[in-house]
Amino acid sequence: MTTGRMGVGIIGTGNISSAYLRAITGHENMAGFPVLDIKGLADMRPEASQARAAEFGLQSMSIDEMLGSSDIQLIINLTIPRAHVDVGLRALAAGKHVYSEKPLGINYAEGRKLLDAANRAGLRIGSAPDTFLGGSHQQARAIVDSGALGQMVGGTGFFMCPGHEAWHPDPAFYYDIGGGPVLDMGPYYITDLVNLLGPVARVSAMASRLRDQRTVLSEPKKGQVMDVKIDTHATASLGFANGAIVQVGLSFDVAAHKHVPLELYGTEASLIVPDPNFFGGDVEIRKRGRDEAWTKVEVTQPYADGNYRSLGVADMAQGILDNRPHRANGDLALHVLEVMEAFATASVEGRTVDIKTPVQRPEPLAASLKGGRI
Repeated sequence: MTTGRMGVGIIGTGNISSAYLRAITGHENMAGFPVLDIKGLADMRPEASQARAAEFGLQSMSIDEMLGSSDIQLIINLTIPRAHVDVGLRALAAGKHVYSEKPLGINYAEGRKLLDAANRAGLRIGSAPDTFLGGSHQQARAIVDSGALGQMVGGTGFFMCPGHEAWHPDPAFYYDIGGGPVLDMGPYYITDLVNLLGPVARVSAMASRLRDQRTVLSEPKKGQVMDVKIDTHATASLGFANGAIVQVGLSFDVAAHKHVPLELYGTEASLIVPDPNFFGGDVEIRKRGRDEAWTKVEVTQPYADGNYRSLGVADMAQGILDNRPHRANGDLALHVLEVMEAFATASVEGRTVDIKTPVQRPEPLAASLKGGRI
């Protein structure tokens, strides 16, 4: 592992930026990621980047200043989904590697444009989510890879809630083009499933939109009415290249449910995988047999004890320094984006959609750790 640091700039200082900054700088008893040297924060609203910079003792700058800085090699793009590709293309044109919040783009064509531009420029694309690199999900991956589950049969994945207007301070973009439960929460579930099972080969789905408008329930915009421009409830069957079939439910319309986030089924055992929106959580296994019971698996892999949002950026920066592939990469994000777009296509056209984007399962994180950390 090459020792060094990479100059990083963050564009977009909204709600999620604080989680990235806490992880990078080592707040909340986390070790931090020394490979990431934050040179500045920028936002189209200067007052937003100035406030976030003051909070973390960092420098605020304009977007043009950031893209023109020779001290910055990698841009973390935390803008709203509809701006991900435009901002990413600007950063690539300035000669910067780009790591984007999810989704990679609001549709496959946009995501493809971003990857093509990066390939032409000899630069790298990374994308959230990176939670699949968390200790609990890497532990689940090790169990799958060990063959303990037998031949993979299928699984289930569920994220269902009443909607983000109950807690988010500015939730309108969740119901705009580029939002909705599939593009917002789907990346966590589908990325983790690809990490565990490999590429998706085909998708069938149905989706609905029960309301054309919704009311904000959280401050400071409580009472404001939002237009709903996307489907808010979707169910799909994902057929994986390895033969497994996984049923997925994603919704902003469900009052409550008792499904666990992820289950995997094999011929010899079944596995409960924790919420893929987090890095840690309980992993449980039950072997075949009437007298068997669910047992917790000890999580020995690192990064299970905190909100390490930016782990994927650190792996990307270290990968660039070491001249090796990074895991939360553009090919993975584009494959997941094609799968998510297939939800709508399959629903509208009433057919099974074949997934064409090739992708390799990311290498286990343990292969690149030194002293147990990035």
